[in-house]
Amino acid sequence: MQKPLTLGIAGLGTVGAGLLDLLNQHGGRFAERVGRPVEVVGVSARSRDKSRGIDTSGLKWFDDPVALAKADGVDVFVELIGGADGIAKEAVEAALGAGKHVVTANKALLAKHGVKLAKLAEQKGVALNFEAAVAGGIPVIKALRESLVANEVQRVYGILNGTCNYILSSMTDEDRSFADALKEAQELGYAEADPTFDIGGFDTAHKLAILASLAFGTEINFEQIDVEGIQSITEADIDAANDMGFCIKLLGVASRTESGIEARVHPAMVPEESAIAEVWGATNAVAIDADFCGNLLLIGPGAGGRPTASSVAADILDIARGVVMPPLVTPTDGLKPYVKSKLGAHHGAYYVRMSVFDRPGAMAAIAKRMGDREISIESIVQRRPRSAVPGVAARQKPGAPALVVIITHETTEEAIRQAVDAITQDGQVSERPQVIRIEKLGEGEVS
Repeated sequence: MQKPLTLGIAGLGTVGAGLLDLLNQHGGRFAERVGRPVEVVGVSARSRDKSRGIDTSGLKWFDDPVALAKADGVDVFVELIGGADGIAKEAVEAALGAGKHVVTANKALLAKHGVKLAKLAEQKGVALNFEAAVAGGIPVIKALRESLVANEVQRVYGILNGTCNYILSSMTDEDRSFADALKEAQELGYAEADPTFDIGGFDTAHKLAILASLAFGTEINFEQIDVEGIQSITEADIDAANDMGFCIKLLGVASRTESGIEARVHPAMVPEESAIAEVWGATNAVAIDADFCGNLLLIGPGAGGRPTASSVAADILDIARGVVMPPLVTPTDGLKPYVKSKLGAHHGAYYVRMSVFDRPGAMAAIAKRMGDREISIESIVQRRPRSAVPGVAARQKPGAPALVVIITHETTEEAIRQAVDAITQDGQVSERPQVIRIEKLGEGEVS
């Protein structure tokens, strides 16, 4: 049997503690499965005294993660610190520079510096594995790096943030406001005290940037992703979606187009009979449309100590087996430049919610603004305000703006945004209209 594969683990939060627990429970079987034992020889974290629910007394402690990354006797540096820059980046660069394999769950680091780090790993002939960086326990990175490498992927999309999915699920199932659902998510530990990174769509965008690079063989370019969060979603939008046979999800979508890569993060209305609409709570889902394999949908826990630790361990075992491949599938010298698709080229139907002043000609003016941009309207519905008393229909207050919902036929992003700008400038509405894409899904997505 080969000598043990030795690990240095930096970061002992939920995932790091989960990895130590997994190694304690199942590490004895690893030698049988991969022909080589796996041993932890050093750890690093901010506090030695913090209770983590697992015994670390027998492990060598490093106050400096960079020192651990470069330490003799460490074969694999496991980075679970987090953050795009700072000590996490310094430690990963130090490990790769010293010719050590790296396993990380750090999507922000990869989204910002992934190409540079991948190039360094290739130069040193070591692995840079990051299954846990996207969708927690779902093996989507392995699917794109290995199982689907013979296919041309046309689109990858899905629910990539459990916090947002939990909030939207709570608003739909429990009739909560956004503020109440967010507060509950924070109390349950799904959302941070400052939830902006999650609810603003940036966490999803980091993950989508990585997936797009793997799927399309391009450089990672987080800055070119159009990002919209869920902060503007109201009970009125949830009610309208339910009435029309949709539910609202925050999606990350990356597609090949004739003019380049279209990558976007935004709330979307998806058909309630689709499989992705049935993904509730903090669960994640990733769909992949490939030419030979067809439509795949992977669903599972997108976060949490145990599922994420499972993905970290899988990466470690690949290294124990001697599997080393270009981190981004395509060697960095062969990655194509990221070319963003033409602005506003996205085609699709749209939901538009407006608070329209009750005065003669208002709706005619709104319809004209749509028509000026060749936007065909499928339906216009005036909706009653939500009642404060269950079972009792609410009445429109005299002089109050009317709540109007317009559903368009397929049009371009550019056209709908221009129409909304013009309607807002005309002063026919009391606030800027809410616009939500109605997302088409692949055939494999309908349950």
